[in-house]
Amino acid sequence: MPIYEYVCKGCGNQFEALVRRDEVPPCAKCGGQELERLLSLPYVKSEVTKERSLKAAKLRDQKQGTERTQEQLRYERSHND
Repeated sequence: MPIYEYVCKGCGNQFEALVRRDEVPPCAKCGGQELERLLSLPYVKSEVTKERSLKAAKLRDQKQGTERTQEQLRYERSHND
């Protein structure tokens, strides 16, 4: 079963749906049946996309680590036991 992207002509909602054959799913937002199937971009994996993904993950992890450290310091300051 392929995943298709749709846009609802009634409300403009854009969503993905797992469908069988020529079945048209209802709009996820308004339940409308007037949908336009969009062209999906293919998934491409290369050294460039791998490097970008790793860089984004490292930045995300660094930010989360900083936030955890700050939260721990706030907790320790507010709980002087």
